[in-house]
Amino acid sequence: MAAMTTERIAEHVKFAYWVPNVSGGLVTSDIEQRTDWNYEYNKKLAQTAENNGFEYALTQVRYEASYGAEFQHESTSFSLALLLATQKLKVIAAVHPGLWQPAVLAKLGATADHLSGGRFAVNVVSGWFKDEFTHLGEPWLEHDERYRRSAEFLQVLRELWTSDDPVDFRGDFYRIHDFTLKPKPLNTADRPNPELFQGGNSTAARRNGGRHADWYFSNGKDFDGVTEQLVDVRDHARQASREVSFGLNGFIIARDTEKEAKEVLREIVAKANRPAVEGFGAAVQQAGNSTADKQGMWADSDFEDLVQYNDGFRTKLIGTPEQIAERIAAYRKRGVDLILGGFLHFREEIEYFGAKVLPLVREIEQADRSAADAAVPISA
Repeated sequence: MAAMTTERIAEHVKFAYWVPNVSGGLVTSDIEQRTDWNYEYNKKLAQTAENNGFEYALTQVRYEASYGAEFQHESTSFSLALLLATQKLKVIAAVHPGLWQPAVLAKLGATADHLSGGRFAVNVVSGWFKDEFTHLGEPWLEHDERYRRSAEFLQVLRELWTSDDPVDFRGDFYRIHDFTLKPKPLNTADRPNPELFQGGNSTAARRNGGRHADWYFSNGKDFDGVTEQLVDVRDHARQASREVSFGLNGFIIARDTEKEAKEVLREIVAKANRPAVEGFGAAVQQAGNSTADKQGMWADSDFEDLVQYNDGFRTKLIGTPEQIAERIAAYRKRGVDLILGGFLHFREEIEYFGAKVLPLVREIEQADRSAADAAVPISA
């Protein structure tokens, strides 16, 4: 088994949730999902989440119907609406380079940051759904080229948001000529720009995350998978003389008994919408399996993994509150800074998580700190 990383362990693991701004829920299954993609539901959900210990929310980006997501609200406008409906929650808007010009997004982001008191963030998604690009008349680039474009996108965003001088950028995908962004976002010493997230699992994604992002988002992984990926991402960051935080996706099924939680998982998979899952599996061959080293998102995902379309079952946050809290604490010790949670019945399960699971996570973290403080060094 791979060794745990001891590099920069977070004092507290943070929590985020997937915003259900597309229809169909977070699993491609005919099981009942007491959730909704409309604004009123999501406004109340965001308020519930920030009152139950969640610091972040991630809006999804889809432009047309696909794999159970028949209806889709646009991510940046939906994010701003949620920011204006909350007081503390940071909302991460997922965007596709190639469908956005980075300076235009930088302008939108600066305005959203002012309107929300400094709570806007961006998740750069390099793209896996070919039809979304070709149906809109945009070129579909080869996998690593999509990530090269994302690297330029991240660089332009950061420079426009932080540079006091006019920006000139000469890249292969973007050109910026003597452009000054005013006003800047509400930058602080603790957050020098709106936080930039990069998602993925591939070699190219890891390189981008380490070199250009503030956060790296991973699909669901077990302990060994997280350690392998985290060490690689932070090695890229180290080579660039910078740090990056690590977020991990996990579908959370917290129930009073382990048997009940596992029965929910069994029912989700048993009632999977097979044509939709298989269609998704075919589409994502444009992701990890299209890379030269076959290392990337969904490259080794089986049918059950794809029922939760970001491999959320692999993180194994399924069981009693005690079991889930202990597993989250173990991920933290391996260097995970944030858990991005998906749920079957969002509002009621986020309330249950906030009441039953999160306090146990904090108790474990406090016990770990107390044990470390109480340790007495022994001289030779």
